[in-house]
Amino acid sequence: MFGKLIGPDIEEMIANREFIALRKAILSLDPSSVAELMEDLPPQDVGVVFRILPRGLAADIFEYLPLENQEELLRSLGREHVAAVLNEMDPDDRTALLEELPGTVTQRLLALLSPEERRVATQLLGYPEESIGRRMTPDYVALRDSWTVAQVLEHIRKVGHDRETLNVLYVVDERGRLIDDIRLREVILADPAAPLSSIMDRQFSALRVDQDQEEAVREFQRLDRVALPVVDSAGMLVGMVTVDDVMDVAEEEVTEDMQKMAAVEALDAPYLDVGFFTMVRKRVIWLSVLFLGQMLTATAMGYFEDEISQAIVLALFIPLIISSGGNSGSQTATLVIRAMAIRELHMRDWWRVLVREAGSGFTLGCLLGLIALLRIGLWPWREEVYGEHYFMVAITVAVSLIGVVMYGTLVGSMLPMVLRRLGLDPAVSSAPFVATLVDVTGIVIYFTIAALMLRGTLL
Repeated sequence: MFGKLIGPDIEEMIANREFIALRKAILSLDPSSVAELMEDLPPQDVGVVFRILPRGLAADIFEYLPLENQEELLRSLGREHVAAVLNEMDPDDRTALLEELPGTVTQRLLALLSPEERRVATQLLGYPEESIGRRMTPDYVALRDSWTVAQVLEHIRKVGHDRETLNVLYVVDERGRLIDDIRLREVILADPAAPLSSIMDRQFSALRVDQDQEEAVREFQRLDRVALPVVDSAGMLVGMVTVDDVMDVAEEEVTEDMQKMAAVEALDAPYLDVGFFTMVRKRVIWLSVLFLGQMLTATAMGYFEDEISQAIVLALFIPLIISSGGNSGSQTATLVIRAMAIRELHMRDWWRVLVREAGSGFTLGCLLGLIALLRIGLWPWREEVYGEHYFMVAITVAVSLIGVVMYGTLVGSMLPMVLRRLGLDPAVSSAPFVATLVDVTGIVIYFTIAALMLRGTLL
């Protein structure tokens, strides 16, 4: 059926008013597959499909749609259907949708929720942006340590149908404070007559409701868990977060870092959904900064105008020198930024990084310098192209490469750490930014070495 049920078939079935057959066909698919099909349908047809589906399935499919499709669908549905979909959605997915809508629209949608769901939605929206409170769901199973295992199993059968996950159960005291988490497997294998406290160790890990979402990602990685409880400042259990929620966060954070490392402000939306002028605004700021930085390169070259006029051959190697320094700096910056992002490097490691990159920069510079030396010295037309002092030119280029590449690696390694110390995002020390900085200094290093080594010959 899935092979036949493609977008055009759905449109044809709607046009022929074959709603019973369409409903039966869709019910045979999983929600994610239906959501994929709906992305290619006209909004009015998507609205028709949602009106013929059971409320629970409609809500499940709705959660798989991209946010922009969700917003468009809500506009095409009537008030009653919107209320049904929103009330059936998981609280964390509903919060993600409401966050993206204008404030007035959010308020109107909140008014469509049932009193209990409105309370949950309002509570989630009240937490700080980028906090784990925006990602959590209150659909967890809470137990009391005074219960027996049999009572726990009966409670799970009663309330577990609409819970996000049953893999982990949470034990709270009489005030609602979290005191333990227990895997369902332990409960199932325990003696039904045994008290729950007999299988408790009162050891658990929890996230704070105001904790940054990126920190939560690292906690999931460290603990290797499928779900973690969320507590407030008093230790009260207020929700839980599942691994699929933090995977979304991880993807968003990596995307944002990659955009910053490309010298672009974070887009905060899919590429094709960002408006033309918004895209220009987010790119022009850093491009202007880099352009002004490159103008310093012209200034530096102007300072060495006499040297260039006396030895035109030196100008041939300017792109080679500065691009090598910029490339080495960009490589190092990318490696260090990523290592800091995944906590392989910490601020206390700065000295080890400095020593390591100084050695790496020197070695890489020597290798590139050797290539340049051989290239100039063995070129068949070396005297015609580089003049009678070609060997000294080759030595000058080789030594300059060592200096510039070594400087580039040091800048690329230390700049992210300096920015982190200043409380800024290391990702803004992007490859283009490091390359521009090294370009300017590379000119100074190159012509300073040339002035010292070629004095009395070309200069």
